[in-house]
Amino acid sequence: MGKVDGFLNFNRELPKSRKPEERIHDYKEIYEPFPEKKTNEQAARCMDCGIPFCHNGCPLGNIIPEFNDAVYRESWEEAIQILSETNNFPEFTGRICPAPCEASCVLGINKPAVAIEHIEKTIAEKAYELGYIKPNPPKTRTGKSVAVIGSGPAGLAAASQLNKAGHSVTVFERADQVGGLLRYGIPDFKLEKQIIDRRLDIMSAEGIVFETNAEIGKNVDIKTLEDGFDAIVICTGSTVPRDLPIPGREFKGIHFAMEFLTEQNKQVANQTPEGVSITAKDKHVVVIGGGDTGSDCIGTSHRQGAKSVLQIELLEKPLDHRTDKDPWPNWPMVVRTSSSHEEGGKREWALLTKAFECDSSGHVKSITLVDIEWKEEKGKKFFEEIPGTERKEPCELALLAIGFVAPENSLLEQFQIEISERNLVKAKKYQTNWPHIFTAGDAHRGQSLVVWAISEGREAAVAVDKYLMGSSALPSKSGSFLVAR
Repeated sequence: MGKVDGFLNFNRELPKSRKPEERIHDYKEIYEPFPEKKTNEQAARCMDCGIPFCHNGCPLGNIIPEFNDAVYRESWEEAIQILSETNNFPEFTGRICPAPCEASCVLGINKPAVAIEHIEKTIAEKAYELGYIKPNPPKTRTGKSVAVIGSGPAGLAAASQLNKAGHSVTVFERADQVGGLLRYGIPDFKLEKQIIDRRLDIMSAEGIVFETNAEIGKNVDIKTLEDGFDAIVICTGSTVPRDLPIPGREFKGIHFAMEFLTEQNKQVANQTPEGVSITAKDKHVVVIGGGDTGSDCIGTSHRQGAKSVLQIELLEKPLDHRTDKDPWPNWPMVVRTSSSHEEGGKREWALLTKAFECDSSGHVKSITLVDIEWKEEKGKKFFEEIPGTERKEPCELALLAIGFVAPENSLLEQFQIEISERNLVKAKKYQTNWPHIFTAGDAHRGQSLVVWAISEGREAAVAVDKYLMGSSALPSKSGSFLVAR
């Protein structure tokens, strides 16, 4: 490493965020500029640890110590070359990844981990600034064509890799713009959409074709894909939300989180000039679910001018430190506070939602909650209601952010794709029951992280390339398909 004692000389430091009372009035990213010298120092904290567990912690297998060393030496071209070997979109993951690599950082055993996510984002931004990220179309084409269904992170990663292999790739997206979850599920204060558009311009210049408003089985005939492409990759995501079937669920003002977030993202992009129909303005908002999507609902509610925001979680509150149940280098099950939580609102854990109540117009007005106690017997966890704790809380907008259960089945039925017991696309090495049809991302593995979706898209591309050409020279984390063509 460039500075072997960097971890002794420098403390972990990250960019400061704009004041909450200021940033809730816009949808711009929340972080202030960070001096380049400080990023070099953060990269210097990477240890010469011998066995870098961060490689394994990262679903993409990013070569982290090497690009940290390049950043410390201010060799930005080298840094982006190393990072691009394993990650197609570091500008995305550097903003929205929960950084499992940092959780497994060796320095993190007894000190704050290396700021890997921030360094990754900085590498990408410097590479764009210096002109190192630019269109690089393949020198030759194979004559093979691939259709990718879905333009989320898995679909984009698969398309990028297959295009690099020389195949002609067309991405079909049923929405009016490309990006999937990145575009419509993640608020702009976490990922401004020009960041996506900038990458899409590169991909288009490299020869990838994007078809929007193209829903397979509706305005795009399945036969068109079957006859027009040598292989198909299904990357439609896991978009069926988990519902909450309790009394009062049918009342007005109770919505799935993605309905709320998608509408606001379209409004930010000036696609709904008449304004959003689902709004938190001047309302008591209750967000049900404690994950990232719930957090995004909180931040959006603040920006829309909510009267109050309450986030509730069925599970008990995690500790603020690791225990014997989640030792390093495992992912720590600790309480996490996002930028949205810093902006206000209340959080409560170990609460069961019993029912919704409505006003005379049929609009939700309150929610009935009860405290629960979690217990464990014979290795199985269960909860019991705590007597005397039932109560009502004001609720004029309820947002269900309790996860996703499966991909939508209509497309799978039309292609006659076999599904698993979890209603996910059944596949072996990303190949479905039809040899020419592959899958990747949440449709295949279930609801997961953007970084896992990118990893799956890359690995599926290797499988498709091998199917089309007999072997593949595309890089694979498993190494199983690294055969020169």
